[in-house]
Amino acid sequence: MSVLKPGDTAWRVARANRAAFLIDTEAYYTAVFEALRKAKRSVLLLGWAFDPRTRLFPDGQETPDDADEAGRILVELSQARPDLDIRVLIWKSALPIAASQQFFPHRARKWFERTGVKFRLDDAVPLGACHHQKLLVVDDKLAICASGDLCVDRWDTPGHRDHEPRRIMPDQECHAPRHEVMLMVDGPVAKDLGDLARERWRRATLEVVPPPPELDTDPWPAHVPAHLLDMEVGIARTMPAWRHEPQVEEIRRLTHASIQAARDVIYLENQYFTSPLIAEALAARLAEPDGPEIVLISTGASPSWFDQLTMDRARSNMLWRLRASDVFGRFRAYFPITPAGTKIIVHSKSTIIDDTLARVGSANLNNRSGGFDTELELAIEATTDRSRLNIKAFRDRSIGHFLGYTGDAVAKAQQERGGLIAGIDALNREGRLSPILPMKMTAFGEFVAAYHLGDPVNVSDSWRPGRRHDRLYAEARALGQVGLLAPRDEKG
Repeated sequence: MSVLKPGDTAWRVARANRAAFLIDTEAYYTAVFEALRKAKRSVLLLGWAFDPRTRLFPDGQETPDDADEAGRILVELSQARPDLDIRVLIWKSALPIAASQQFFPHRARKWFERTGVKFRLDDAVPLGACHHQKLLVVDDKLAICASGDLCVDRWDTPGHRDHEPRRIMPDQECHAPRHEVMLMVDGPVAKDLGDLARERWRRATLEVVPPPPELDTDPWPAHVPAHLLDMEVGIARTMPAWRHEPQVEEIRRLTHASIQAARDVIYLENQYFTSPLIAEALAARLAEPDGPEIVLISTGASPSWFDQLTMDRARSNMLWRLRASDVFGRFRAYFPITPAGTKIIVHSKSTIIDDTLARVGSANLNNRSGGFDTELELAIEATTDRSRLNIKAFRDRSIGHFLGYTGDAVAKAQQERGGLIAGIDALNREGRLSPILPMKMTAFGEFVAAYHLGDPVNVSDSWRPGRRHDRLYAEARALGQVGLLAPRDEKG
C-alpha cells in the first residue's frame, strides 16, 4: 500500500519522466548552471538564503574570473534573453541571522536593481518562523528540490577533502566540509512545482504570475544520468496557519507513515533530530523483535552557538530515548568526519525506507519543520525491481561516500554481514563515522532541551514553551508512548 496519499501525506502526486539524486553541491551547482543555460521562458528560485556572490564553479574551469557567480549569471541571462522571466524569492531573514550572512540576502536587492531579475524578500510567515523551502523550477519542465541554498559556504564534493581550496569564500577563508542532497525531476511534476512556486510568489507579493507557455524544450542537464524513469513523485509541504491560511502538515504525516511502513531499514540523514514524536515512533519500532534497523547520520556539533544550545541539547534527549529502547541492538547514530578528523556539516534532509521509498527536501527532523516553518519535500516510491535497485543504490552510495567506499562496497558488506549496521561496522575501520552520544548537560541545558526552546511545534505554541511541552506529552500519551516526554521522576 502506498504511503503517498494526496490531501494527507502529500499535496499532489504527479509523474516524473526522469529523476536524479544529486549528492553534494558540486553536482547541484553544475546542474543549476546547465539548466539555467537552457531556460527559455521562466526561472523560479525559492530559498531560505541566497548570496549572489556564490560561485558555481570555484575551480574556474567553466568560466573565467568571477563569471560563475550566481548573481552575475542571472543578470547576464536576463540581458541576453529579455523574454525570460527570472524570479528569485528568498526568506527575509531576521537580523541576527542576516548578520551571520553578511546581511545577505538583504544586500542582494541592490545587486538586482535595474536588471531584468525580479528579486523579492518574503516575510509572509509568523514571527519567529522562516521560509525554508529550496526549489528551482525552469520552464515548468524541470525542478530541483534541495536541502541547501545558493550561498558562499555551501560548495563541496562527495570527497569532503580536508584541504579543499575550492571551498573558498569571498573573504578568502575556506569554509568547513558540508554535505547536501538534492532531487532533480522533470515532466508533469515539474509543472506542479512551478504552481507551488508561483503561489508562494503570490502570497509574498500579491502578484499573480501565469505559468509559462508550453514549449518543446528540454532543460535537463545533458551530463546528468537519470537514476529513475517514469516514476510517481509525491510533493509534501509544511506551512504554518497564518493570515487565514490553514495549517499544512503533509511532511509530518508522511514521516510517521514512512516509519510505520518500514520493514528492514530506516536510513535518516538530517541536520537536526529533535522531534519527540518522531523519536517515539522510532522507539516503538525498535521495541519490536523483528523491527527495522535505524541508522541516523547528522552533524557532530552544530556550527552555530544557538543551534548548539537548542537543537544539540534537545537531540541528546532523543538519543537517550532511542538508546534506552534499543534492546535488540538495531539503532546507530553517527556523525561523519574527514580522514584528518574534521567534522563534516550534515545539512542534507533525506529519508530512505528499505529499498522502496526515497524522500529528499528541506525538512528537518525537528518540531518546527512539522508545523511552524515552510518546508518542501519530494518522495518517490519504487514500484518495479529496477526502481528498488536504484533507491537502494542511492542509500548505499550515500553511506559509502562518508566511509570512503563505493556504494557497491556497502551493498557487498551488508549482504556478507547480514545487515546494514553490521556492514557499516565492517567498513568503518578508520572511524569515519563516529557515534553521536548523549551530552552531559547543566540544569539550564536540561531546561532548554525539555521545553524545546527555539523549536516550536506550530503558531499556537511558538512563544509558549510550557504549552509546547504539555502538547507533545499529551500527544505521546495518546499514542501510548510516554517514555521520552514524561517528567524526570517518571523516567527510568
